[in-house]
Amino acid sequence: MSSGREGPARVTVTLVMPVLNEIAGLRHILPRIRRECVDQILMIDGGSTDGSVEYALEHGCEVHRQTQRGLRLAYIEAYEKIKGDVIVTFSPDGNSIPELLPALIDEMRKSHDMVIVSRYMPGATSYDDTPMTRLGNRAFTWIINILFGARYTDALVLYRAYRRSLPLELKITQIRSPRYEWWIGRFISWEPQLSVRCGKRRLTVGEIPGDEPRRIGDEERGRVLLPSSRIHHFKSGLACLYMFLDEFLRRHV
Repeated sequence: MSSGREGPARVTVTLVMPVLNEIAGLRHILPRIRRECVDQILMIDGGSTDGSVEYALEHGCEVHRQTQRGLRLAYIEAYEKIKGDVIVTFSPDGNSIPELLPALIDEMRKSHDMVIVSRYMPGATSYDDTPMTRLGNRAFTWIINILFGARYTDALVLYRAYRRSLPLELKITQIRSPRYEWWIGRFISWEPQLSVRCGKRRLTVGEIPGDEPRRIGDEERGRVLLPSSRIHHFKSGLACLYMFLDEFLRRHV
């Protein structure tokens, strides 16, 4: 067993990867994941048709095929299949750097409830940001810090580690109402709400710097922001603002 997982602070780790037709990314990223760092790789598949599922199964991953739309609801569906003490949410499209996993897990073992791989700490850069997403990410992080007493540099990023019990304790695994889930479930994942509720509870959250490379294949596709992408970002932004207001008015988790 690697020294990175020995000693009294040893925890088991589940790497959770949301996937929808990411075969190019999987081929590039999966071989770079140090398997001694993780005990389970669980892929949540949103209906891939490009061989992503078959490739993941061939390379030792477990697969959950989601039945509801939206990443938040997919996480809720797959939650009971997560075996590790610590969840690491990870994007296999190239945005998440697998070589940061040892440092992320080591930081998580320092009695943190959650550790974020921040794109905006000194020494880190997001190469995937557009001016729109950079402004939105920084503005929403600032709003969370002001409203909920947190000190994040990057409150929205997917790449992070947290105790498996945390979503349950913070009641993020509950589906509250059709209208609320239309906003919160369909357009945004549960990472922003994790950041909000950790701030409200004054839980211990750490950050490490980590670059965000461009999505694999974007060089061929180009970085043109299509109208459908703008619509998605607009809806996601509205969903975040709705959630912030709801959480602020409710005050308690």
